[in-house]
Amino acid sequence: MKAILFDEPGDESVLELGDAPDPRPGPGEVRIAVRACAVNRADLLQRQGMYPPPPGASDILGLECAGEVAEVGEGVADWKPGDRAMALLAGGGYAEQVVVHAGSLMPVPASLSWEQAAAVPEVYLTVFLNVFQLGGLAAGGAVLVHGGGSGIGTACTQLAKHAGATVIATAGSDEKCARCREIGADVAVNYREGDFAAAAREATGGLGVDVVLDSIGAPYLARNLESLRVGGRLVLIGLMGGAKAEINLGALLTRRLQVIGSTLRARPVEEKAALAKAFQARFGAALEKGEIAPVVDRVLPLAEAGDAHRVMKASEHFGKIVLSV
Repeated sequence: MKAILFDEPGDESVLELGDAPDPRPGPGEVRIAVRACAVNRADLLQRQGMYPPPPGASDILGLECAGEVAEVGEGVADWKPGDRAMALLAGGGYAEQVVVHAGSLMPVPASLSWEQAAAVPEVYLTVFLNVFQLGGLAAGGAVLVHGGGSGIGTACTQLAKHAGATVIATAGSDEKCARCREIGADVAVNYREGDFAAAAREATGGLGVDVVLDSIGAPYLARNLESLRVGGRLVLIGLMGGAKAEINLGALLTRRLQVIGSTLRARPVEEKAALAKAFQARFGAALEKGEIAPVVDRVLPLAEAGDAHRVMKASEHFGKIVLSV
C-alpha cells in the first residue's frame, strides 16, 4: 500500500509518499480501505520525534480516518466488508489501509462526506471525553476553549452549544474570532489583544466558567484558574506554550478547583470503545441530522501531507485539514 513515510525526524520535507506493507487485522480488529484522513498537531510532534506512538501502534502518522471496511478479524460481529466507517486511531491513518480495533469505529452518517467523516473521530471524541466526561459540562454551564479556530476548538463550540452551554473561545486574529462566533461561540477573544479571563467572567455574570479546555499549558495556567467558577475544572490536553509553571495552591483549595491532565491516544482499546459508544449515544443523532458537522478548512491529496503540516504549523487554517487518499 501507499503511505506517508519518513526515515528520520525532521521538518515537513522528510515526509514522502512510499510503499508500506499491507496491514492485516487480528482478532477483534478491522481493516479499513482509507478514503480520507485528517491532520492533528500530534502528527507534527511525532514527525519531529517528540511524540512516539504507543507500544504496538503503527509508526505511520495519522490519528483518525474514514473509509470502507475491507476485512474483519476473528470475533468481529458488528462490522462487515463495505460498511462506511470512521475510526479513532493510535496511528496509521496516512495510508491507503489501516487496521484498528473494532470498538474504535463509528458509522459514517449519510450526511457526511468522506472528508468530513475523517475530521470527526479524534477531535469530537477528545472534546467529548475532556469537556463532558471529565469536565462535567452540562446544559446551562459555560466552557472556555483555547484555539477556537482549531479542529478541537470548532468541535468544542459545536458540541457545547448543542448541549445548551455558553462558549467562550480564544483565537489569534479578529477574522478567526468572527468565524468562531459564526459557528456558535457566544464570545470570542483575540488572545493577542484581549484578556480572556476577564471575558470569561463577564460572559458568566462574574461567576466564571465550569470548564476550561486548554492545549497551551504553562503561560495560560494562572489566567485559566482565574477564569473558573468555584468548583470549576481545568482540563489540560496539550503543552504548546510550555510545560512548567507555578500554581497558587491556595486558589485550588479555597475555590475547590480541579486541574486534570488528559490524553486520548494511549488509552486502552476498551476505554476508547466505551468512549465511542457513549459519544454515539449522546451526539450520534445530531451528526446524522446535520445539526453538528466538522468544519473542514481544506482538503489536500495524501502526497501533499508536508504542505498540510506547514499550514497547520503556521495556524493558517480554521477547522480541520484533511488528506484525501
